[in-house]
Amino acid sequence: MPRTTFPPHVRKHRWASYTYWSRMSCAEAPVLDPVVLIGGALHRKEDWGRVEQGMLASADVLCPDLPGWGEADLLPPYVGPDVPVEALVRLLDDLGIERVHVFAGSYGSSVGYRLAQTHPDRIGRMVLAGTMGGIPLESRPMMRSAVALAESGPRERFGPAAIEALMSPEPDIAGKAVVRRIMSMRFGSADEADLAKFIANTHRLLSRQLIDPSIPPAAPILFTTGEHDHLTPPELCRDLALTCPESWYVEFARADHLIHLERPAQLVDLMTRFFGGENDFRGLPYATTAEDLRRIPVPA
Repeated sequence: MPRTTFPPHVRKHRWASYTYWSRMSCAEAPVLDPVVLIGGALHRKEDWGRVEQGMLASADVLCPDLPGWGEADLLPPYVGPDVPVEALVRLLDDLGIERVHVFAGSYGSSVGYRLAQTHPDRIGRMVLAGTMGGIPLESRPMMRSAVALAESGPRERFGPAAIEALMSPEPDIAGKAVVRRIMSMRFGSADEADLAKFIANTHRLLSRQLIDPSIPPAAPILFTTGEHDHLTPPELCRDLALTCPESWYVEFARADHLIHLERPAQLVDLMTRFFGGENDFRGLPYATTAEDLRRIPVPA
């Protein structure tokens, strides 16, 4: 059931020679600050589906195509996360929004982490899912293979290779067959501009670390991923959470890297709780692990 009767408002933005876009959907009775959704390397502002609709029960939802995403301009692979971060801040200024809650997943998590480092005053709370500042060594061969197929083909093998890199072989994944079909359609419909962004964004992750934890973000951040995530394994996400002084870690049962597709209702529930100020997530039926890490000393 739709959570709003208002059509989304799409707006073009321009900053530092980049053209990019925002898609704002307004809730009928918001009780939280607006929620920004930042997705993975081939994510578009229209792709949030049940997560966007679920969050509209309590907040306005802003889905941007920042430089490097969707309809926006390509972001060259040598450019780091500061450009999309500053583009997002200018976007919020354009829309007259002072403070937001943020969800950032996968490739987009480096942008979220950097935003929390550089503009903590613009953030209420943040959820980072499948967090990656670079691609782990074990996952690099699969991602390099997917990039090679995107660059030189055969094109029909690109989608299956990318899906294998993103999805766990574990059979007990919620809605796995449906999620695989969704991803097959998304990769199968990718045009030349989409592929160019996927190539540039993946090369960015392969070439260096995009997250520098030496300046811990002060904003409250909840880190999460699926228990079967093999692209950004749970232990790596939890290790990054431990670099932040005010952090939580929640691991989703029956999910891997694509929790926004596999467990959207549960992800909405977790975000609504956290953005609403809750701090104790023990006992959630969809969580295998729920930890408040604030009392654990931040590593030097």
